[in-house]
Amino acid sequence: MMYDQTRAQQPASQPRSGERRAAGPEPLLPSAERDTIAERLGHALNTFADTPLEALEEAESAFDEATAKLVNALAERRRVLRAGWQDQDPDTQSDELRHALRQYREITQRLLHL
Repeated sequence: MMYDQTRAQQPASQPRSGERRAAGPEPLLPSAERDTIAERLGHALNTFADTPLEALEEAESAFDEATAKLVNALAERRRVLRAGWQDQDPDTQSDELRHALRQYREITQRLLHL
């Protein structure tokens, strides 16, 4: 096999041509909501040169919307997780409890790596 300089220079997180990425965790926000916030932020960046204060206000508003939606999404995820194990008998439902623990671990690790 020959050395492929282009392939070697690609970041490890970027899928290489012909390779598929493993499915990652479910996004915290639906793609339409993420796209809307990203568009608002992009608009703020594009208008900064002409109207810097308005651009900063728009960027701040996009940030506020993103954080509010994330807080709501995380609260809902917590509610669903808790409902799945809260009333279970720990002796008879160990598989469900293990699954809930894995989900808590995954979402907490994702938050710690933001």
